[in-house]
Amino acid sequence: MSARELRLLFLVASAVVFVDTMFYAAVVPLLPTLTHELHLSKASAGVLTAGYAAGTLVGSIPGGVLAAQAGPRATIYAGLFLMGSSSLAFGFLNEIGGLDAARFVQGFGGACTWSGSLAWLIAEVDVGRRGSAIGGALAAAIAGALFGPVIGTLAHALGRPPVFSGVAVVAVALAVAVALLPAPSAPPEPGPIRLWAHLRRPAIVLGMWLTALPAVASGVVNVLAPLRLSALGATALGIGATFLIAAAAEAVISPAVGHVSDRRGRMFPLRIGLGAAAIVFVCFPLSTSVVAFAGVVVLSAVTLGSFWAPAMALLSDAAESGGLSQGYAMALINLAWAAGQIAGAAGGGALAKATGDAVPFAISAALCAATLGLMLARPIRTAVPR
Repeated sequence: MSARELRLLFLVASAVVFVDTMFYAAVVPLLPTLTHELHLSKASAGVLTAGYAAGTLVGSIPGGVLAAQAGPRATIYAGLFLMGSSSLAFGFLNEIGGLDAARFVQGFGGACTWSGSLAWLIAEVDVGRRGSAIGGALAAAIAGALFGPVIGTLAHALGRPPVFSGVAVVAVALAVAVALLPAPSAPPEPGPIRLWAHLRRPAIVLGMWLTALPAVASGVVNVLAPLRLSALGATALGIGATFLIAAAAEAVISPAVGHVSDRRGRMFPLRIGLGAAAIVFVCFPLSTSVVAFAGVVVLSAVTLGSFWAPAMALLSDAAESGGLSQGYAMALINLAWAAGQIAGAAGGGALAKATGDAVPFAISAALCAATLGLMLARPIRTAVPR
């Protein structure tokens, strides 16, 4: 693939994940209105919010298998169809069961779009630039999450039907862009049986854990930090500004960390991120003012943002070194992220209710510290980019 074609592939893949996360995050400003109109409890609102991650969890393996066997182009088409149709349903339905199902299908479609687009990109880019490419695509995804609440606010003002109907148009436009891309160079890989054999490899296990760990920790932050900020006296505007700054910082750091992982190896930024995250999460219970707690939230986004690109690149390197296609590697990445996100959000909230906020934050810090200790005590041989 030529440099021009590779740039086009990067732009299209980034656009696909941007749109996916944009409509994933669009539900946030709509939650208060939906809770009032449909008489939802906090538990029902939580189920609606977690529906996307649940769909991604269930769709991770099928999406990866489809990318490996049918190819990334067909996988992206499937994901765009599911994204467009589920967003249409979310725009017109007014019953909580249907809305939960729409969010689930959207998450399933997201597993397909992410598997197809990133597997395609990773397979084509040189291994020495893999971390930078993943970091750039992740920055686009984070930008989509930043823009998502704007779409949700627009839907609140104009109504859900017209705004979410526009998703179908966007999905068609993205499908046309995907059709213009050159054919993938990687041949399809038959059968998912080899995937299970690779799960015993230490490098694969480590890559999955280093993808799941920041998802667990960010799930805890996303649930508990807004409530703690509110208890300390922060307004809704202040809470929103805190998370906006945190996401912007994460979007900036992701490509830079990916570039460092290409130059210094995957483990170098991961070790720094693990140590920094352990310290930051200890600071959460110690912060007793709005400004201090908001600063810790931003720092947590920066430290956790240093995981994604090198961890995903590590898993991709390990898959390639073992002869496993990038479609299956993306299946494992999606599986690890979704499981971690659900465990952090649901488990962290339940644990905080039973014991207080300090315990989930302390456990997150302990997991980071223990992982760093194990990595230093027993280094795992991994594929190093040349």
